[in-house]
Amino acid sequence: MSLMIRTEIGPIEDPNKTGMRYSSIQLLKFAGLFTWASVSIGLLTIWFVGDDGDLRNLWWVCLASLLAFGASHWRLASTVEARPAIREQTLLLALMTVSALTVTASTHTGTGGILLLVVAGILPWIMPLSYGTVWLVLQNMALALTVYTSFPNVTLAQAAILAGLYLGFTSFTFVLSYVARRMALARDELRKVNSELRATQVLLTESTRIAERVRISRELHDLVGHHLTALSLNLEVASHLVEGKAREHVDQAQSVARLLLSDVREVVGSMRADDAVELGEAIRSLTEGVPRPKIHLSMPDHLMVDDPRRAQIILRCTQEIITNAVKHADADNLWLAVDHDKDGVTINARDDGQGTDDLEAGNGLMGMGERLRQFGGRLSVDSALGKGFSLNAWLPKEVGL
Repeated sequence: MSLMIRTEIGPIEDPNKTGMRYSSIQLLKFAGLFTWASVSIGLLTIWFVGDDGDLRNLWWVCLASLLAFGASHWRLASTVEARPAIREQTLLLALMTVSALTVTASTHTGTGGILLLVVAGILPWIMPLSYGTVWLVLQNMALALTVYTSFPNVTLAQAAILAGLYLGFTSFTFVLSYVARRMALARDELRKVNSELRATQVLLTESTRIAERVRISRELHDLVGHHLTALSLNLEVASHLVEGKAREHVDQAQSVARLLLSDVREVVGSMRADDAVELGEAIRSLTEGVPRPKIHLSMPDHLMVDDPRRAQIILRCTQEIITNAVKHADADNLWLAVDHDKDGVTINARDDGQGTDDLEAGNGLMGMGERLRQFGGRLSVDSALGKGFSLNAWLPKEVGL
């Protein structure tokens, strides 16, 4: 059974080890930077070799706008995965949009519309789909107004047509980026589910191994031990019925039977003594599939738990701690310590997330507490606004019902 489980589940690959060097948002950051650099080089070339007097008079306005756009893009793309405050994200997006429009107005060219493609690419990573769509439409309307007011001899209809063309380009970029974001979220979810599956596989394999050892030990004790005991009794009776040379052989056979019975009991005892679950690999599998927050795991090299049911409770508690940190804590780091002593197993966790002054236990925390109390354990949680979340769980070795 154990071999079958490894054959079916084992080939599933860990998305963490697929060799992907850059994340989607990193690629988007470098692509936006390349676009910004291309536009900047083109405008610099016009400044130095062109003879447009208006452009030369406004070169400092355009240069400042380009620098503001590049810095805002780099800051925003660098902090998307860290989830900064929505106010900071909105301000950076607004600064990028205004800078792009200023480039268009100061150069009397459509280069600002190219920069708006970069804004469209990063919008899905910052805003929900509905808000991003509204922003996309508004920035192209602003582009039409900018072209109409700053370009000489351009009618409102011509400006609207130009903005409509850019709206098509930016919409395509926006949709592609939205799909990439959904794929990134799906990949993170797959990574999490895969790590949970591998952890469950390890626990199931350990439980199967223990169950098989217990079954074999019972068979040895109940069948072989029973037959050896019956054989020893019959040889005892035979030793009283024979004399001489036959008595010596019966006594020797009786001694061998007793020795075999002692060996069987010793084997049964050793098999039952080695029935602890190795939980360390399962917990490490859980932590490997989490891109954020970064998990700092502290645990003994060998975390042995005698009861498979307790091992499952510890694994589920650890899983719930990680899930809460990912979904609710908005943390960059999670410190997780699992230790055991003669009394039981202790789990300590804390994060550097936002925390709350009004902590209400959800289904996950309530379920964790119920599992622990069922076996005589306890759970305590603490949180404060701006000070993250901390948790302490303890599970005794003996059942406390």
